Amino acid sequence: MSMRTKRSVRAGQYAALLCYLVFLAFPFLWLISTAFKPAPELGSLHPTWIPQHPTLDNFRQAFDEQPLLRATANSLIAALSAGLIAVLIATPMAYVMARHRTRLATAATGWVIVSQAFPFVLLIIPLFLVLKNLHLINTLGGLILVYVVWALPFALWMLVGYVRAVPRELEEAAAVDGAGRLRTLVSVTAPLLAPGIVATALFAFITAWNEFFFALVLLKTPEKQTLPVVLTHFLGAEGASDLGPLAAAAFLATLPSLVLFAVIQRRITGGMLAGAVKN
Repeated sequence: MSMRTKRSVRAGQYAALLCYLVFLAFPFLWLISTAFKPAPELGSLHPTWIPQHPTLDNFRQAFDEQPLLRATANSLIAALSAGLIAVLIATPMAYVMARHRTRLATAATGWVIVSQAFPFVLLIIPLFLVLKNLHLINTLGGLILVYVVWALPFALWMLVGYVRAVPRELEEAAAVDGAGRLRTLVSVTAPLLAPGIVATALFAFITAWNEFFFALVLLKTPEKQTLPVVLTHFLGAEGASDLGPLAAAAFLATLPSLVLFAVIQRRITGGMLAGAVKN
């Protein structure tokens, strides 16, 4: 392949990447623009990207109309708890499944993948009946349990791949140096798994943070509802919406996951080779 052809291919790749980024960024940028527009600009026949007279009235109205702070707290409790519990359960399970490749482990991995194909509607009725018998309907505990169960298969599948990527030779070398099984896991394997654990926890958090259907069905009282459910209260009859406050509330709802990812992504590769360095 000539140098000119390589440059053309590289330019095409960058162009495709740029188009993809624009495709992803357009809804979010339009949401930000809408959140800061006053009512006359929202109803204008000639919308603009940049608000002509930016205002914070939409944010004030959103907080006045709906209990956003309480809903945010409920979502944080549910999402953080689901992410932490899912990782705590999935990590030792993934280690066993990756290091002991038996028929049972293979069957379990297959079931994990198949279970992700089940639609929500198929599960909601038996799930509702089970939680009702456990007296967990209309409780954050019941919702967290559902989020953990729903995130666990994919979290387990992700972590199995990370564990298999850790060379067995590192653990064997640590054993030769006199390290016991527990010391090897803590000092060698765990730092190498740290990026995978963080990525899995982030996935479980974002999945629970954005989830709407289970929260809508299982939580009835306004005091227990999560942020995605509360956002629907800005929609009126026949699809009419209070566009300004809705955009402002939706913009605020995206911030926690964005901030969390921005903080974590700098450290997500920090433990990639930490366990491979012999002190």
